[in-house]
Amino acid sequence: MSRLELTRTHRLATLAASLSIAGSLCACLDHPLKPIELQKGSERNEQVELTTNRNVDILFVMDNSGSMGEEQAILANNFGSFIERLEHEQVKANYRIGVTTTDNGNPRCSPGQTTPEGGNLVMSSCKDRLGDFVFNGDPVIDAQDTACNDICSLSAEQLEVLPTATDVDPNEKPRPWLENIEGRKNIPAATDTVEAFKCLGPQGINGCGFESQLESMYLSLIRADNPNEASYGFMRSDAILAVVFVTDEADCSYNKDWSEIFDADGNKVFWSNPDEAIPSSAVCWNAGVECSGDPSGYDSCEAVNKDVNGTVGVGDDEAVLRPVSRYTGLLAGIEQQKQAINESSEVIMALIGGVAEDGQPYYADASQTNPDFQDKFGIGPGCEAINPANPDDPVTAVPPVRLADVVDEFTPGNMFSVCDPDYGQALGAIGDAIAASIRPACYTRCVEDSDLSTLIVEPECNVVEQAPGSGPKTTLDECLRDANGYVIDAESGDYAMPSDAVNACFVMLVDDPDAPLTGSTLDDMSSECVDKNFNLEFKVARRPGFPAPGGTSVSATCSLADFANETCPGIGG
Repeated sequence: MSRLELTRTHRLATLAASLSIAGSLCACLDHPLKPIELQKGSERNEQVELTTNRNVDILFVMDNSGSMGEEQAILANNFGSFIERLEHEQVKANYRIGVTTTDNGNPRCSPGQTTPEGGNLVMSSCKDRLGDFVFNGDPVIDAQDTACNDICSLSAEQLEVLPTATDVDPNEKPRPWLENIEGRKNIPAATDTVEAFKCLGPQGINGCGFESQLESMYLSLIRADNPNEASYGFMRSDAILAVVFVTDEADCSYNKDWSEIFDADGNKVFWSNPDEAIPSSAVCWNAGVECSGDPSGYDSCEAVNKDVNGTVGVGDDEAVLRPVSRYTGLLAGIEQQKQAINESSEVIMALIGGVAEDGQPYYADASQTNPDFQDKFGIGPGCEAINPANPDDPVTAVPPVRLADVVDEFTPGNMFSVCDPDYGQALGAIGDAIAASIRPACYTRCVEDSDLSTLIVEPECNVVEQAPGSGPKTTLDECLRDANGYVIDAESGDYAMPSDAVNACFVMLVDDPDAPLTGSTLDDMSSECVDKNFNLEFKVARRPGFPAPGGTSVSATCSLADFANETCPGIGG
């Protein structure tokens, strides 16, 4: 028997002595709103900080090299699985989505040949940059239709980026990201976010083929903290940060002091074939990875520091590829800063890359089985799949090592195969990882029922919102109720404000959705709060256009039950 069932059984016995159960059921939600006066310092009440933060900032680092047209289309066509998780009724994330590319420049990608974003966020329709969807290599690859025209159906008017303010800039202006905060988007209300991403997400295929996934992420996050950058304010101080890499190659984030590793006049120690005039992407693998075990299926491959002569284990300053610690250190510092404001905030990493269907990397030398791939990338494929459009040319991807290390440091195992013809499951799982970090605001004490004549718990609580820092405190009102329970505002789709004078209100959830006592779902607790035997959960609703500044905290003080172990057995377990 569940905690709520035990509690109700106990209350039924109490009710039976004084009234009919049927009568109590009819009146369970028919009560007026009233101010609650709780005695300060009383042992019968306790202030609890509520985890009401639903902010998440999501950065997609998109490989825009010549082989990525089909993969960008697959991502865009499956993006609904991701947004569905973020906008689920139990999540309702306040999200921002920014996109940058893996192009951070390289000596082998001359100026004018590619246009390195260097971590800048891109927020324009693919139809306005169709030239980016042509790779002028040998052979020429044209992905204008596959990765843009066939999937982007929106006009410039439908993709208009509407002006918004940020926590660090109150002046409203267009920003280089998609957002949906408290139900308000920065694109026209009639424009579907998923359809918008199909136009804004694809980044083309004319980017540098020496991908700098990690350095592009690094620069993007640094830019977001620079007042002189267009992306300033993208990262909110209290928001969860999620970074998603989408790539089919290994990381090549090189130290520009050692760019000679790509130079035909250098020592070519990392080249697959020193007799060639130009290096292949094998330089990226050979300059930063060491493998052990049988080459036909290595036991492991590790990220290592190598100097310009190939010496392993050198210091960070001598490493030709930027050390992985540069990136884990930045992310750890960001996470620490966030958790100082909101302990539930965290960094979530994900990769759609060269791993097997089960998400595990596979490393093997392919000199005998696939010598062309080995010469080009320095290692055998991490995943392979049949290409429906050309069965003789299978889909392949390079296994990750440096990228995998960064992902596993923060979100172990959150990796998915870029060779999969459908990213719906991958994007859904990544969305689930983000949603799981947006925790419900359980009141972590057993609250007193102020009216034993009903079967539903009726708490007495005060809820206070604290502005960031030493800002003012505001006592919140309860959201609008009628005799049937809470009311949903038709315009916002969220709980209705109790009056035009307030922009935020709170909801008290007390019903078990698996054993409901009311006919409404608007008072249903989340399974997480029910499973931990709490008998009260809060939500805070905000009027569209009035989001809480980053770092805002909310606390509740409620009257506590006299016999918590009996009313809420095993609470918090």
